[in-house]
Amino acid sequence: MYKIGFIGLGIMGKPMARNLLKAGYKLIIYDINADVIKELIKDGAKEGKSSCDVASQSEVIITMLPNSPDVKEVVLGENGIIKGINPGSVLIDMSSIAPLVSRELAEKLLQKNVVMLDAPVSGGEPKAIEGTLAIMAGGPEETFNKVKDILNAMGSSVKLVGEIGSGNITKLANQIIVALNIAAISEAMVLATKAGVDPEKVYQAIRGGLAGSAALDAKMPMILNGNFKPGFRIELHIKDLINALNTAKELSVPDTLTSKVLEILQELKAEGKAKDDHGGIIQFYEKAAKVEVRKKA
Repeated sequence: MYKIGFIGLGIMGKPMARNLLKAGYKLIIYDINADVIKELIKDGAKEGKSSCDVASQSEVIITMLPNSPDVKEVVLGENGIIKGINPGSVLIDMSSIAPLVSRELAEKLLQKNVVMLDAPVSGGEPKAIEGTLAIMAGGPEETFNKVKDILNAMGSSVKLVGEIGSGNITKLANQIIVALNIAAISEAMVLATKAGVDPEKVYQAIRGGLAGSAALDAKMPMILNGNFKPGFRIELHIKDLINALNTAKELSVPDTLTSKVLEILQELKAEGKAKDDHGGIIQFYEKAAKVEVRKKA
């Protein structure tokens, strides 16, 4: 089995790393949060001193970080991966970042004889814990096949979608659909509630039809309980939609609906809800309609 380095142990990264340990992989880890390091050491991981140190001791390095600047710093910074990585190693960046950044980093790593995959995920914290994430990868097929078993330890759907950067293009498409889906759920359920119909009964009535979706089943139980504890934070969805809009602009693609949902998310952030789950989009509609979509007592 490959010796794996894992950098970035937040809401998603920690359970993903745990699933690799459960699968029997040797893991060397690094994060700025000392508490999470201690947790995973108890599970059998070894602590690295820096990103550079982790890379020097690993054959495959996984990064799971918030945004493009974070990934660039961890890969190219003063104590970055590129300073310690061994020729022939593989870097799998599982963060959701701008596709052009993935391609830039891949080019620099190739100069060190290191191949990179961009392999962002979908499913939020629950799927990360279960090890049933959807993983969408971009990069050479030979490298993908080499590390597919590692990805299978964290996900139930692992697909190669194209060359480097394609993983993050796919993730942007995913994030557009998820954001618009949650907004549609919010608008519809606020309408039903304001009209005096029990939103839980509406949910149960429509979930088996064409309006049913993974987003509906994931978010409606949370909404009905007023639970906006983050599985995926509003501030991170804002980041993804900004990346999507920038990519759409580069390609001259219309972005009418994405732009509107981004405005809603940014308004919620301005109200102090940046760390709420993205299912909290409904709070924008609830405030406007002066009604709450909740389970009846």
